[in-house]
Amino acid sequence: MNIFKQNPSFVALAAATLAVGFAAVCVEETFSARPLSAATAYEDSLAKLKAKYVRPDAPAFPETNPYSEAKAKLGKDLFFDPRLSSTGSVSCASCHNPAFRWSDGLAKGRGVTGQELPRRSPSIVNSAWLTTLMWDGRADTLEQQAALPMTAEHEMGMTPDAIVERVKSISGYRPLFESAFPAKDIDFASITAAIATYERTLISNEAPFDHWIAGNEGAITAEAKRGFALFNGAAGCSKCHGGWRFTDDSFHDIGLKSADIGRGQFAPPSVVGMQHAFKTPSLRDLNIHGPYMHDGSMTSLVDVIRHYENGGEKRPSLSTDMKQFTLTQQERTELEAFVKTLSASPLTTELPVLP
Repeated sequence: MNIFKQNPSFVALAAATLAVGFAAVCVEETFSARPLSAATAYEDSLAKLKAKYVRPDAPAFPETNPYSEAKAKLGKDLFFDPRLSSTGSVSCASCHNPAFRWSDGLAKGRGVTGQELPRRSPSIVNSAWLTTLMWDGRADTLEQQAALPMTAEHEMGMTPDAIVERVKSISGYRPLFESAFPAKDIDFASITAAIATYERTLISNEAPFDHWIAGNEGAITAEAKRGFALFNGAAGCSKCHGGWRFTDDSFHDIGLKSADIGRGQFAPPSVVGMQHAFKTPSLRDLNIHGPYMHDGSMTSLVDVIRHYENGGEKRPSLSTDMKQFTLTQQERTELEAFVKTLSASPLTTELPVLP
């Protein structure tokens, strides 16, 4: 097939892609093996790059907390139950609401005290693949993470013992625990294990981008394809937002004007790169209207793009990848068009009838 005759939009995309070093290693390897036309070299390098964005078939559940339908059902009830908070008014779903793409739509969350929390509530979709959790990485597993908001003073305001006592006082929970954890008494570990199991079942639906990766060329526009080239090339976004979830699961200081030192709370001052560093969030299923960043300080994708163009606040901990560059207005539009292809139909759920 002559790709240039079949789809003229590929001419501009191929030229832009090759010009910015799009999959440069793949192209170099291809040319070193045999002489190829520009179109063939482009298709080969694009295919290799697209392979890095293929969705996995299913999440993996840890051996220490294997999946069971009964456990997931119990975890869902606990996740939506406000009785696990000190005031009986806040649940896990208060900050991770399916109606707000499993966040809360706020720049910064609020809990039982009504006090504004230090950071934005991230989405928990696709959290089954997370290797570190929380903006500052202080939890290593979903089980550990589930305990943190429940026992934080301004979030749900409980203690582990108080939560266990509260759950035990609700007679309807007992048969659910017996089914999920046979021959085991209700304890805090089983509560967090059930919630974590439910959270691992929350997987984003397929987005237009996924259909394009699978071979449907009409799934996204030529504009978005040029944005994909920029994302992986001149704009450098994929350095941190790579892979099918569009995150490296690592920590970077991207130069936000904030006194919050993030990961720096858990690293000695001598580890300069971790001061003001925060976990790279996934770009999947973004709320197109924001808020963005750990502090909810940006409200549009254009704000985010321009921040990266400007290079952020200059300080010793600033990531070495944060370098000033300039995009044209058309390129900003193309980059934004690509990011929007990562949003699938909302992941919805039927609210449980609590015991």
